[in-house]
Amino acid sequence: MSINLKPAGPGRPKDMEKRAAILAAAKRLFILHGFEGTSMDAVAADAGVSKLTVYSHFGDKDSLFREAVRARCREMLPDEVYVVPTGGSIREALLQIARAHARLMTSPEVIGTWRAILSDCREGNPRMGQMLWEEGPARSQALLEQFLREAAAAGLLDLPDAHRGAVQFMALLKGDLQTRRLFGCVDCAESAEREALANAEAAVDMFLRAYGRAH
Repeated sequence: MSINLKPAGPGRPKDMEKRAAILAAAKRLFILHGFEGTSMDAVAADAGVSKLTVYSHFGDKDSLFREAVRARCREMLPDEVYVVPTGGSIREALLQIARAHARLMTSPEVIGTWRAILSDCREGNPRMGQMLWEEGPARSQALLEQFLREAAAAGLLDLPDAHRGAVQFMALLKGDLQTRRLFGCVDCAESAEREALANAEAAVDMFLRAYGRAH
């Protein structure tokens, strides 16, 4: 009788298609029903997998929520957006960042998520808001701050404080459109996107009037 002495492998790799389906289902359901109103059973059913598979990939509902927010933010604001140009225009680089932020901040998905999170916070569950802040605004602000610091070091901006500059730039981008959408004052996604992109360009021009280098 032969004995198989081959060491056991690390196990089967995770099924990436199932993982993607679970994330897509989670993003839909968290937006529609909030954190408390979304069960792991519902996510599993929507994704067409077992609840055990959901837990196998994400561990618990908190982790699934964080991963869903993280995935969506990185889809719309990938790290590559925050690359300082070596030979191009700083205005075009800032416009690229501003337009991506504008689309994200006013998208129906993000507005729906903010509404759901505000509802959860009202019910005494503030940790979801903390997760959303960490994976969304805090991450993008940190990336923007690093971009501005590198741009200033390269002589593309006259900016003594990158952190303050990032906060100011984000405030200019936000305007009042996101708040109006949260309150349902702007229902048309198409008109909201046009307004957001126009505001993004105006924000870049105002920022450069303050911190652009004279040539």
